[in-house]
Amino acid sequence: MTAERYQFEISQANKPSKRFDAEPGVYKIGTDRDCHMRLSSPGVDGRHAILTVRDGEFWVEDLDATSGTFVDGKRVSGRASLQPGQVIGIGPFQIVIKPAVSEPSAAPATPLVPPAPKPRPPVAETRPAPEPVSAPAAPVAAVAGMDERERSIKQQIHKELVERLDIKRLTASRIQADEMRQRARKTIEDIVADVRDRLPPDVKPDDLVREIFAEALGLGPLEPLLEDEGVTEIMVNGPRQIYVERNGRLELTGKSFMDDASVLAIVERIVSPLGRRIDESQPYVDARLPDGSRVNAIIHPLSLVGPCLTIRKFSKTPMTDRDLVTFGTWSQSIADFARICVLLRKNIIVSGGTGSGKTTLLNVLSSYIPDSERIVTIEDAAELRMDQMHIVRLEARPPNIEGRGAITIRDLVRNALRMRPDRIVVGECRGGEALDMLQAMNTGHDGSLTTVHANAPRDVISRLETMVLMSGMDLPVRAIREQIASAIDLIVHEARFNDGSRKITKVAEVVGLEGDQITMQDIFEFIQTGVDAKGKVVGHFRPTGNVPTFLEDIKARGLALDHGMFDPQKASRQA
Repeated sequence: MTAERYQFEISQANKPSKRFDAEPGVYKIGTDRDCHMRLSSPGVDGRHAILTVRDGEFWVEDLDATSGTFVDGKRVSGRASLQPGQVIGIGPFQIVIKPAVSEPSAAPATPLVPPAPKPRPPVAETRPAPEPVSAPAAPVAAVAGMDERERSIKQQIHKELVERLDIKRLTASRIQADEMRQRARKTIEDIVADVRDRLPPDVKPDDLVREIFAEALGLGPLEPLLEDEGVTEIMVNGPRQIYVERNGRLELTGKSFMDDASVLAIVERIVSPLGRRIDESQPYVDARLPDGSRVNAIIHPLSLVGPCLTIRKFSKTPMTDRDLVTFGTWSQSIADFARICVLLRKNIIVSGGTGSGKTTLLNVLSSYIPDSERIVTIEDAAELRMDQMHIVRLEARPPNIEGRGAITIRDLVRNALRMRPDRIVVGECRGGEALDMLQAMNTGHDGSLTTVHANAPRDVISRLETMVLMSGMDLPVRAIREQIASAIDLIVHEARFNDGSRKITKVAEVVGLEGDQITMQDIFEFIQTGVDAKGKVVGHFRPTGNVPTFLEDIKARGLALDHGMFDPQKASRQA
C-alpha cells in the first residue's frame, strides 16, 4: 500500500500559486535567510511560524509573530493541528496542504526537501521570492564532511529549541532549574522525533538529544572534558577548535561547538550567576565554575577568531603537601620548612609564571594555618579552597553596565584590615593593592600570603616596586624598598618545565636592605641534570648551605626542625 502524498500550495493575491512536495520534516517560516519557507513581506516576521509534517499529521505553531498566524481565518495561539485543505494565513500569503495530484501534462513540482543532492532541472519561469529551501534534516552535499553535517543538524534543532522554548525568559522568571531542564529535554526529544526518519543513518537520535541538551543547558562539548580528571586545562579558540592540557602537554580534541553563538551562550551561562557580564562594552571577563575552576573569556571585537574560553581546572580533591612531594613539585625538606615558616607567621610570596601552579601551592601553604586563627581571603574570582573553620572569603566586583560600582582587590585589602584578621591571603597582587598589602604586613598583620607573577625571586622585588608605584603614591624608591625588605620574609618560586611538570626552583629569604639594594639568600633550589628518554626533566632539590636568619625564632617557639636539612653534604648523602 502506497503512503498518501501531499503538497504545499503557497499563494498570494493577484499572483500565481506554487506547489511543492510536502516531505516529512520541520519547516521554519519567515523572512530570515535560514527559514525553509522565505515569505518576503513587511507583514511577515523574521521567524514567524513553524510547520511540522510527520506521518500524515500536520501542525502549525505561531512564534509570537506581530501579525499573527491564522488557520481558516482563526488566529492560532501556540500550536494547532491541521487537516489537508485548511488554509494557513501568514501576512499576505496563504499556505494550503493538499493531496498530491498526478498530472502528466503538468510540469513536476519542485521538491521542498530533496531526497538526495542532485542538480535540479532548469525552470523556464521566474521563481517567486518566497522560495522554500531544504528542511532541517535534509541530506547535505557529499563534499561536506560528517562533522559539518552533524553540526548543521544540531544548529537547526538548537534553533528550533530556542523558538519553542524561550530559555532566557524561563531563566529570568526564576523557574526551578529541574523543571527547566525537564522542559528542555522533552522539547529536544520532540524535535528529534519529528525529524528522526530524515536523520542520516550514522547519526544516533539519543546521542543527538544528549549533545544538544548539553549545549542548551550545560557546557556542551566541554562537559566530558571537565569530567576527565586527566585534563588540567581547557582552551576554546573559537567554535571549531578545542585544546586541552593533559600530563602537561597540549592536545587538540575532535570536539567543537555549533557556532560562535553557542560558545557565547555557554560563557554567559558561566558568568551570569556570579553577577558578571560579557558583551561588546565589556568583552572579557574572569569567573569561576562551582568547583572553583578558573575561567577567562574574551569575545569580539577583541578576539578575531570568535569567542575564546580558557578553563583552568581544579582537582575535585584539593592537593596536599604529600601530593606535591609525590609529583616532584618539592621535596619533603622544603615542605617541612614551609610549614614551619607558616606557623612562625612569616610573610610569604609565591611567585612564578602563568600556569606554574602558584594558586595550588598557595592552597597548600594556607592549609598549614592553624584552625584557631581568623583567615580573610581576597580574590578576583574566588578559587582558593581551605578546610579551616574560621574563614571569611571576599571577592572583587567588576563595574556594572554604566561603568560604576566596581570593588577592587585594593578596596577589599583596606576593608580586611578592619575585620580583625589573623591572616590575610590575597589570591594575586597585580596592582596598587601591593602597597596596602605591604603596609598590612608591616603593621601587625604578619603571616600573610599572596602570589605574584615573576620570572625569579629577584624579579619579585622589581615587580613589587612597580606595583607600589601603580598605587598613585609618589614614594621614593628607597622608601619602597624599605617597606618590601621589612614586610617580606620568604619568596617561594615555582616554574613550569618543558615536560609540563611544575617544580619549586628556589626558596629565597629576604634578609634586609644594604644601601639601596635588598639582599636575599637562597635556602633551597632545584638543579636540573638532564632529560630522560621520555622527555621528562631529571634533577634534584638541594639546600644551598645558607641557614635562615630566623633559626632562633624556631627554637624559641619550640618547633621541631631538623637543622641538617640545610646541610648540602648531609642532603647529598641522604639522596
